[in-house]
Amino acid sequence: MMKTSEDSKRKDIVLVVDDTPETLGFVTSTLDLAGFTVLVATSGESALDLVERVTPDLVLMDAAMPGMDGFEACRRLKREKRLAHLPVVFMTGLSETEHVVRGLSAGGVDYVTKPIVVDELLARIRVHLGNARIAHGSQSALDASGRFLLASDASGRLKWCTPRAERLLARAFPSASEQERDALPMQVASALRHIRGAGTQGSQPRAVVGEDGQRLELSFLCALGENEYLFRVSEMDADSGESRLQQNLGLTSREAEVLLWLSRGKSNRDIGQILGISPRTVNKHLEQVFVKLGVENRASAATRAVRLLNP
Repeated sequence: MMKTSEDSKRKDIVLVVDDTPETLGFVTSTLDLAGFTVLVATSGESALDLVERVTPDLVLMDAAMPGMDGFEACRRLKREKRLAHLPVVFMTGLSETEHVVRGLSAGGVDYVTKPIVVDELLARIRVHLGNARIAHGSQSALDASGRFLLASDASGRLKWCTPRAERLLARAFPSASEQERDALPMQVASALRHIRGAGTQGSQPRAVVGEDGQRLELSFLCALGENEYLFRVSEMDADSGESRLQQNLGLTSREAEVLLWLSRGKSNRDIGQILGISPRTVNKHLEQVFVKLGVENRASAATRAVRLLNP
């Protein structure tokens, strides 16, 4: 699609958040001369109020402000899904490592130290605006394609989620509040951390999560970039192999899960990783499965399951 004249003339919008008049004056005039549209907020609270009305393309955030500091303001911005892609660059005189780490942990993408060097500031802004466009464009394409995908950081914190994956998570965790879903239910975050770690070691791990009989399978796909990992979410419906094994063989839900993965050639260790239990617990479930099926070993149990699932 060709750009309209209005699109081509649109300026990038930069929100500058700082309580110091001298810094605000210097930075806003610099950005205005560089061709940006500049918005101004003098506190973390006013910045949050402003982005409710206008969504900027990038935020320059002073780290040290009275009341709500820049770190907390950034954390609150990142809780909003529609703002998750928004790059936040901290402006700070606090260049010690602990402050830099604190800013990045809050969701910032970069920092510049005061006194600000104009060329460095403009270069960093343009780089992060370009990166945000690429990332947001890729996410929008995935949303439009209807994929069941989500991305998290290494800690299991949600970075973005396609609408269809979001709906699956909502069904699988009906008791979770809206805020808890934004942050991912604890069970999901833990599973993502586990299978992401295993996935970077060369395997293709999965995990099963859910509550109240709703089950989802999470699969690690790949690393998208620095501290961003892609996962697929799949629904295990009522007609799943697990359900058929449970109903036809008189197994518990967990025993059916274990047998299902056994029939797919998984070891006790693999099954434990997928289901979030220890290999020893897997073995105890298998012992009960053997008794209920009247078999003596793994091969016989797997054969019985395969015949039932593939008549």
